[in-house]
Amino acid sequence: MPARLRPTAANAADALLVGDPGRALMLAQELLRQPKMSNHARGLWGYTGLTHGGYELTIQSTGMGGPSATVVLHDLAELGVRRAVRIGTCASLGKPGLGELVVAREARAGDGPGLRPDADLLVALRRELAHSKEVAVASLDALQRHLDAAPRQGDVADLQSAALLGAGEKLGIAIAVLLLVTESDGGGLIEDEDLEAAAKRAGAAAVAALSP
Repeated sequence: MPARLRPTAANAADALLVGDPGRALMLAQELLRQPKMSNHARGLWGYTGLTHGGYELTIQSTGMGGPSATVVLHDLAELGVRRAVRIGTCASLGKPGLGELVVAREARAGDGPGLRPDADLLVALRRELAHSKEVAVASLDALQRHLDAAPRQGDVADLQSAALLGAGEKLGIAIAVLLLVTESDGGGLIEDEDLEAAAKRAGAAAVAALSP
């Protein structure tokens, strides 16, 4: 039995990783036929079912920040997950605009090395999101509302991507990162309905990228 997740149903080998439990539920309802809750321990809601194309998928919330995401990923590895796409939120540090979907070409935490997503999943996301920007992600310990003090080694800032890519490499899980720009360094915030619409577009693209 994993240390933190307490699965009540079998997990799929492929997963979407979503920080917010509520967004995980929304995507499960949007993307899966008759989703079954596969975890509710610690408020980390997870769902497993068949996509509308008949493909088995798990949608698992990871909580906030790198430490939470990596412990969830370790448990998912124990449960048989082998590929995953992170669908997360980020703050623009420059050109990406509110509501845009961006694909990570690398993620970096502090002065650490740039970590790259799985090459095959990156190619698949590029195919599904041909007009989306590819970005470098600065993964921070804390995401301020105003990001004037954020390190400028990225196009966007988030809390999890570098940690997940690093953990995935050690665990043998192929991971790619798809982010929704929900705030800007000038203080702008996306409207809730626009966020939901962007998350649904991201979910559909991630499912297509993972599909056989």
